[in-house]
Amino acid sequence: MKVLLPDSVELDVALPAGVTGVTYAIGVPVPDEHADAEVLVVWGNPPDQLADAARRLTRLRWVQSLAAGPDAVLQAGFDPGIVVTAGLGLHDKTVAEHTLALLLAAARRLNLLVRAQIGHRWAGELGGLQPVKDNNCFRTLRDAHVVIWGFGGIAATLAPLLTALGARVTGVARSAGERHGFPVVTDTELPELLPTADVLVSILPATAETVRKLNESVLDLLPSHAWVVNVGRGSTLDEDALLRALRSGRIAGAALDVFETEPLPATSGLWDEANVIITPHAAGGRPLGAAALIEENLAAFREGRSLRNRVA
Repeated sequence: MKVLLPDSVELDVALPAGVTGVTYAIGVPVPDEHADAEVLVVWGNPPDQLADAARRLTRLRWVQSLAAGPDAVLQAGFDPGIVVTAGLGLHDKTVAEHTLALLLAAARRLNLLVRAQIGHRWAGELGGLQPVKDNNCFRTLRDAHVVIWGFGGIAATLAPLLTALGARVTGVARSAGERHGFPVVTDTELPELLPTADVLVSILPATAETVRKLNESVLDLLPSHAWVVNVGRGSTLDEDALLRALRSGRIAGAALDVFETEPLPATSGLWDEANVIITPHAAGGRPLGAAALIEENLAAFREGRSLRNRVA
């Protein structure tokens, strides 16, 4: 059995006897001599390279994506009979850390402070004496209500960090109940929930059902001091609706790590909004525990057992 490993990440995978590992370059087509591979591991592969692999790797039986969302693999055109597994769990810590950084930057107005620093201006209005409690502004995680839409592994890692700083967390998912000690509701309760939110964090995956799910009708439910944070997928946010909400003052700000088009075009109005924090899809980028996941799934695959994180 031949396993193709991407050159986009260091993978110290312990392969059992009878399994050959070959490192391939993700930026070019897989060489012909390795088109007989049965397993393909994917991380950061461009769409055209994936589409080429889907056409030429005719003996392929399983694709392991190291991304939490396997949408790129699912859209590449692989045969429906090929098993596809995702990298769920590999990005929980890194994305949670980045999301916390975005929330703290928004609360502490680092976006405005950086602009002042670039202009060599002492922003006295942002320092000095501050009110202990300001119900009309998001200025602290202490006593803030953070709603997390898409309550999976990343949210489960993020939520305790938020509560440690004094926030109250409510999750939104496809089924209601309690997860990891936090209350979770369905999106049918958004009309009652969002007016109480100080921050709405979206960690929604990219699916046909979530395209522009975070739209004008959702944004209209938020109070005017609320911030929107998107660290899930860019396709889930209606960027035009967000711009209108920001410019009209219907919401206070947004911190965005993912976008419908990446890189974000220079013509996007989001660049010029003072209360928009932009990071270049930087929340993840480091699949922690990837080798262990590959080893676990490889053993299961060879033994005919169920694979972890199977999506197709």
